[in-house]
Amino acid sequence: MQSLQHKASEWSGVLTSNAFAIDDTNLFEKLGLQTFISLSTNFYNRVYDDEEEWFHLIFANSDKQIAIQNQYEFLVQRMGGPPLYSQRRGHPALIARHRAFPVTHEAAERWLHHMQQAVDTSSDIDDDSKIKLMNFFRHTAYFIVAGIELKNQNFQMPCKNAPSPCKNF
Repeated sequence: MQSLQHKASEWSGVLTSNAFAIDDTNLFEKLGLQTFISLSTNFYNRVYDDEEEWFHLIFANSDKQIAIQNQYEFLVQRMGGPPLYSQRRGHPALIARHRAFPVTHEAAERWLHHMQQAVDTSSDIDDDSKIKLMNFFRHTAYFIVAGIELKNQNFQMPCKNAPSPCKNF
């Protein structure tokens, strides 16, 4: 079985080393809190205005302001800033937190489309940081897809040599 990182690299077309090039520079120090707030706001404005009904429905039961806060706090933490997300919500656990949503290859690509537009229109992010961020986002989107697919496969697999009733968790 391939690792989730390997599968994410295969599906995203981004090598793991390129995805984690964000760790070579403290992007939080370089870009600042307001950049991540603006990026997340720009992104979620695009997501909530999406004309594709199937994609829009993924976010229908989510509060936009909470989604913005969750994302910028996660990004701040992941990009070298204070652990805002973990202090408020605990471990990010990206796969577990996204498992309730239909995060498919198609949804990942639509998500990435909006993120690419949000990154591209940000005048506060230099070109090198844009590349690093998009490599991270592309790889992470497919890491989540791979993780959800694996969890769903494991959940649906019959239990071997287990007493009844058998539950896959």
